[in-house]
Amino acid sequence: MTNIVYDKVHFRHDVKWSVRRRPAEGGLLCLACVIEMMETEEIALVRKSFALSNIIGVLKSSPGALRELLRQDHRVTLHFIATLLVMLQTVEDPVTLEKSDQVLVQLLLELQNELSFHPVLNEIYKQLSDQQSMKPFLHIFNFLGNLMKAIPNVAHSLVTQYVPLLDHLCSALLYPDEALKTAVVYVWIQLLRALGDTAAQSLPVAFRDRVCVLLLQTFANAGSAKLIKHCVELLWRLVQVGEAVSVLMNSPGTPMMCDENQDILANNSQALIQNQEQQPTDQCLLPLLLKKVLLSGDEMLQLTTTKCIAAILAHTPSRYGAFFVKADTPGFLFDRLASSRNEMLLWCIYSCLLLLTEDPLFFSQCHSVYGIESLVRSLKEALQMTDLEVPKQGFVLLTEILERQPPSVHLFPSGSGFVAVSEAVVAGVSSPCLLVATQAACAGASLCSLNHQSRPVHFKELEKLIEAITDKFSELLVPYPARWRKTGSLSRSNHSSQIFRSKGFLLQALVCFQAACRLAEECALEPILTENPFTAPNKQNGAQNSLESLCQCLLHCCDSVWIPTVLRMCEHTPNAQILQYFYSILSSQFTLLPSVMPAFATKLASTGFFRLAVEHKGLFCAGNGYNCAGVCYCHFILFTNSFRNPDLNASCCSFLQKLSMSLLFQSGFSSHSNHDFEEVENLLQCSLPPLCFHLSDWPSLLCEYQEPRATQYCLVIILYLALQHGDRLLPDQTVFSSVVWLLQSVLEQGSCTLPQSVLRSALYLLAVTQEKSPSLDGVPLNYISKALSSCQSFSSLYFHHPALLHFIWRYSELAEKFGALVLEMWLTMQAERTDEDHTVADMQEKADNKDGHGDQRHAQEPDTETVELLALMEKYPNVILTLLDMVGSREAPLAERVLGVLEVVLNGQSQRITDVCANLRPALLQALQRIGVESMAYGLGHELAAPAVNSLPLLLKLLCVIQTSDPPSPPLYCNMEGLHFKLLYHVSSVVGMLKPTNTESLLPALNYLHCCLSLSPANSTDRAVSMLLSNIGLMDQLQTVISSSSSPPLPPPSACPPPSLLCCSHLLLSSLITLQHVHSTQVHRSISWSLDAAVQRILLQKRNTNNLLLVSYLRLLEALLDVDLASAVVCLSTGPGLVGPRPLGVEDGALYPLGTRGALCLLTTLSGLLLQKHEFLLRASVNCLSSLLGFLKRRSPATAKYAVCQPWPRFLLYCLLSSGESCPLHPAILRLITVLLQYGSTVVLWEPDLLCVIETVERRGMKEFSQEAAQALRLLLIQIQSSVSLPTKEDKLRVGKMMEALGTQTSVESCNPSLSRNIFARSLSFVQDKPAGVIVALVEWSSESRIGHIKAELHSCGGNAAWLVAAFSALLFRYNTWACSRRGNRIHFIQLSDWHLAFPSSLEL
Repeated sequence: MTNIVYDKVHFRHDVKWSVRRRPAEGGLLCLACVIEMMETEEIALVRKSFALSNIIGVLKSSPGALRELLRQDHRVTLHFIATLLVMLQTVEDPVTLEKSDQVLVQLLLELQNELSFHPVLNEIYKQLSDQQSMKPFLHIFNFLGNLMKAIPNVAHSLVTQYVPLLDHLCSALLYPDEALKTAVVYVWIQLLRALGDTAAQSLPVAFRDRVCVLLLQTFANAGSAKLIKHCVELLWRLVQVGEAVSVLMNSPGTPMMCDENQDILANNSQALIQNQEQQPTDQCLLPLLLKKVLLSGDEMLQLTTTKCIAAILAHTPSRYGAFFVKADTPGFLFDRLASSRNEMLLWCIYSCLLLLTEDPLFFSQCHSVYGIESLVRSLKEALQMTDLEVPKQGFVLLTEILERQPPSVHLFPSGSGFVAVSEAVVAGVSSPCLLVATQAACAGASLCSLNHQSRPVHFKELEKLIEAITDKFSELLVPYPARWRKTGSLSRSNHSSQIFRSKGFLLQALVCFQAACRLAEECALEPILTENPFTAPNKQNGAQNSLESLCQCLLHCCDSVWIPTVLRMCEHTPNAQILQYFYSILSSQFTLLPSVMPAFATKLASTGFFRLAVEHKGLFCAGNGYNCAGVCYCHFILFTNSFRNPDLNASCCSFLQKLSMSLLFQSGFSSHSNHDFEEVENLLQCSLPPLCFHLSDWPSLLCEYQEPRATQYCLVIILYLALQHGDRLLPDQTVFSSVVWLLQSVLEQGSCTLPQSVLRSALYLLAVTQEKSPSLDGVPLNYISKALSSCQSFSSLYFHHPALLHFIWRYSELAEKFGALVLEMWLTMQAERTDEDHTVADMQEKADNKDGHGDQRHAQEPDTETVELLALMEKYPNVILTLLDMVGSREAPLAERVLGVLEVVLNGQSQRITDVCANLRPALLQALQRIGVESMAYGLGHELAAPAVNSLPLLLKLLCVIQTSDPPSPPLYCNMEGLHFKLLYHVSSVVGMLKPTNTESLLPALNYLHCCLSLSPANSTDRAVSMLLSNIGLMDQLQTVISSSSSPPLPPPSACPPPSLLCCSHLLLSSLITLQHVHSTQVHRSISWSLDAAVQRILLQKRNTNNLLLVSYLRLLEALLDVDLASAVVCLSTGPGLVGPRPLGVEDGALYPLGTRGALCLLTTLSGLLLQKHEFLLRASVNCLSSLLGFLKRRSPATAKYAVCQPWPRFLLYCLLSSGESCPLHPAILRLITVLLQYGSTVVLWEPDLLCVIETVERRGMKEFSQEAAQALRLLLIQIQSSVSLPTKEDKLRVGKMMEALGTQTSVESCNPSLSRNIFARSLSFVQDKPAGVIVALVEWSSESRIGHIKAELHSCGGNAAWLVAAFSALLFRYNTWACSRRGNRIHFIQLSDWHLAFPSSLEL
């Protein structure tokens, strides 16, 4: 414990001046002793310093204790203060001086309420006045500065009551001692700090200006770091006052007298001083001084300096900016950006540079080019800082530089500079702070200027920028309706703030996107911008960095993100500025990627953008007086052009115009007339701007008379385009009535020349809205007809929509004039669409064939256009006659399409098929008669008959379709009377007159003749067969076709007629052979046919012969074998290859002209064909085999027995029955087994052959059996029961039960009256692709199959006597005709006896 006392004099001091401190703080402290110690020179400075430290300790540890002592005598206090002031001037020890300064300040602060500080100021002023030298007052000035720092009121007293003292402070700045100057500057700093905002009013002007001048001089010659720091800090205080800035900046520059040893600045300071001495004398001194300070390494000093520059420029940038630019300050600031990481310093530098950009010299002296790299580098680092205001201010600076940069000075001479800036902007957009991202997007918009692009343009960087902005959209807060908002005021305020920021970012993003679109448009106009002059000629820019890639990116982002985001943002609170840029962007898309604009325009129109744009125009662009709505107001808008938000209106109009023109172009309107297309464009361009009202006002505009009518025409076009894409802007009834009134109003004025586009749009609106509108009466209908007739070409008005068909055919007046035209256009457009899809359909068909689904091709549903025509024909029957007329009068492609439609109609299951066919047959007969007359006049080979020849194939095909779709009823078949016989006659006559090379007409004609004979009962075909056999031309035609492929030697395939024609010829000839034998018809000309060549072809060339052609050969052989190879229709020729050498043997003679060798060869060939398992070939082979065995049995029973008992049938059955689980149930295989059993073959065994069939049937069941398979199985079971000895009773029971089950199934199915019709309808589907497909009918309706059907139909009649008699009579007549032609009376009566046993009552009746 130490006592602070002066031992020599302490005894004289009263106890009241002593303070007893706590033991921890020390012992006794006598204030009187301390004062005397300070006054006595003999006391060591160390002891004085220790005493002062204890005084400081008391002031800090025991506040108020020292004040209580000094209250005892005011004189002691003043004496103590005066003593300390003297010490500040006399003591040289820095420690003691510091303690004295602290005691003085703390003591005055302690006594400020009891003791005025005026005595202190008086004492200081007195000392300054008495002394001639300022050097001793160094520490006095420091104390004065500290005092004002601790007690700001001292400063106010100083400037108000001690003005002379201020004069001394100014004079002190002239003293050469830098330490003294530092202390004086410190005083001025504290003085101005204490005065604060009132410094401009409190400090006398003269002193303020004098301080400014002296400060400049002091600053210019300052060498110490502390003085420079104080000068900068004082400068910062002064520049807060505008008048002081004026004085500082207007002071002329003077050479700097600074010793080299005094320079403590950073590197290169001396070089800077030398450079400053070379500056012109008219430059301002202060910018040079501040620039020098910027080179220091002290960041705080740099920060203060930067703040000074910013404060100076903030007053009048245009006045002072040039001084700093000339002083090269921007370059030094940019250098500080590159080297500093201080957030506050960076923000201040950004602010300084931002103010400097307002001076043109900043750009003309290339400071922006010099500093852009440093700026970009600092921006990337600022984005990593915590204070996000720094990067925000940096992007503001970057935006200003990009916007103000003169076009003549390129900012990015190399591509790397542009890439760096783009990366910084992208990073800024990705910032989590929306304010930073918003400012970065603003910089991005400026970056998209064409002036800033390098060569070639870096499109990939622009894509990254757009994608970064697009990704930011997911963070935006979308406003929601007021009823969903929270009730809390704090949360509501926060939410509103976030929405405001989101809208701000969205707006800047739209500005940037629009700038990118504009840049893309400019680059498209200047291809040189996209080319790299340093790239080899044969090396193209990658697709990743191309203009097209940028355009695709813009469109993709716009379509997928931007449009939904803007719509959500403006759904409840639309913003005119946002919508302006939005519609401008949409409008730009139409010029960037024209190739994909059709799809984009369609998507926009179908999602309601017509309605959206129109409503926004009415909401934001209508005049302020919109509340006085109505027609008068609408006219007021139209004729006065009173609009709000003209920029938004222009954007909406541009978007609507481009959208409309794109839709019109893709609808084919431009293909009719370029003049009309330009007319529509001009119409929209002139009429859209004044169209600023809501949709509710449109009806009044349409229904009111006005001139000119451009606005009404514009409304019609927009309504048409919107409705075309599903956007009903107005109700259908309103649209219909308005358009009718408009057309009537226009035509009543005598103007029949409506613009073609308007008339087409009006027709579309009328057609599509007719369903919900009343029918038109005479007057409006006449006006519509007149308007449509005014157009030179109806095709220019046509649009492909079902409503047009129904509208034209709904009114007979319109149907008479335009019905055929609209049908023709409909089918033409359908054909074009079919051609476009042809390749895809072929590929699909190939794939289906590979998958095994090729047979489903003909079961496909008709296309949409055909379905619409079917619905039209159901509603308006006259359409069919018009279509038929088009078959004979239009060009081949169109006529083919009409024929296809009629085929669909006739092949359908409509109940009106009979009526349709009844209407078509007379028209077809008339067409054939006309063709016959024309052909006889000119000859079918003459050129003048070309149109008739072209339409003939179509008419014949249509006849075939009608014949199979609606065969005549049995009464009409009787002797082929009436219309059907006439058709048959004319077709056969035409066939006789055709050239053999006219396959296109011969094919359907022969098909039709064969269909007529095949579909007719045998007893009703006598006249038809007689007429056909007497037609020499027909027989010659058949001879020509058949002999060209069968006359020996066999010609090469290329020299033969088409296989389809041969097939039809063979089938027709086989029918003629059979029916001539039935009716014993006279034959006027026989056809020569080489049996040897036919067998040779089947035997040797079957691999090179079409399967269907082989089937037709077999069918012809079957017919000939059924009549024992002796027919007046065919004159057979044979050769030694079949009958052997002459003289003929007994067997060859019995089998002539086939012969034994021919029969065996044919048997072998048929066995091979059976193994091929081709569906048609399998059936035809079985039937031909049956006829061959019948022929052999009638001519040579021994040969027949020998043939069926050979090993080959055993091998054949083994192969067929072992081919798969379902093969034993195939109708043809069942039929083969039946034939072998029927002719006594011993190779068919109960086990394993018949038992395999029985077990397979039992395993699979009969539910899935087809009618044909059931009939074949039934015949086999009957044959088993009659000719096979079953080993056990169980086997007999199994066969019997199976017969009973089959009896129920076949009786129900065989009662279907449309059986034959369905069979032949199936066969006709092959008329074009596989014309010989009618073989299906002949195979399925073979000899034994007919017996099965007759039996089944007889069983189906049940016990009803009347039905039984009628059915049996018909069946007996049918069977009798067949039996006489096939087997003779013996077989017929054997089968009849079986029926007699089953139905004895029927025979009696």
